[in-house]
Amino acid sequence: MGASLLRLHFHDCFVNGCDASVLLDDTSSFTGEKSASANANSIRGFEVIDSVKSKVESLCPGVVSCADILAVAARDSVVAFGGPSWTVQLGRRDSTTASSSAVNTNIPSPLMDLNDLISNFAKKGLSAKEMVALSGAHTIGQARCLLFRQRIYNETNIDSEFATSLKSNCPSSGGDDNLSSLDATSPVLFDNGYFRDLVNNKGVFHSDQQLFNGGSTDSQVTTYSTNIGTFYADFANAMVKMGNLSPLTGTDGQIRTNCRKIN
Repeated sequence: MGASLLRLHFHDCFVNGCDASVLLDDTSSFTGEKSASANANSIRGFEVIDSVKSKVESLCPGVVSCADILAVAARDSVVAFGGPSWTVQLGRRDSTTASSSAVNTNIPSPLMDLNDLISNFAKKGLSAKEMVALSGAHTIGQARCLLFRQRIYNETNIDSEFATSLKSNCPSSGGDDNLSSLDATSPVLFDNGYFRDLVNNKGVFHSDQQLFNGGSTDSQVTTYSTNIGTFYADFANAMVKMGNLSPLTGTDGQIRTNCRKIN
């Protein structure tokens, strides 16, 4: 669940800022973000956030936002997998609406090339260096066959034995929801194995391998693959910056009592 909670925070912040809009269920006045194509069958962990919110509300009602809970849960998930910690800045408030269309416009696709990835993150004020560091979150978590089938059957910049191993659980047709680890070497450790995989042409997503494919980010991937301390420091700093994307503060938004619906 740790990878899912980290992904929830990312998929929240990249749409309209870190405002917990991703947690809202559909209403008669808007279609929420959960069913958008970039999120459907991808994001989960809502029940965990519900449980945390319920306990927090019982202790200090109306004080801690769902957006802050998402940010803290993402940090604690990384720590639980053996990764770095960082100070989570607090004080975000929760949105009162959500946008399905904004999800598909803002969330980067696993099919993107390097230039598109750099542009996508730049729109959020995040540099190419921060994009590579944040991509290191793929050192934990799993991917659906549907999203990497094209790579393992049609691309050439992939280790042949690795591609064969993935094909065993991802047939050329069918099995769309079959899962494979994004980091095959150490899937339950938040380490730099993801970057070592990329150097060895073992990126699962097309977008992953784009970070090490003869382009401008190759040297950074190489550095992270050999220096875990540098990756940890850069990842933590990038998470703080991402967590500050367009937060609602002051009198904007609200502190939701139930993360799934507005007060």
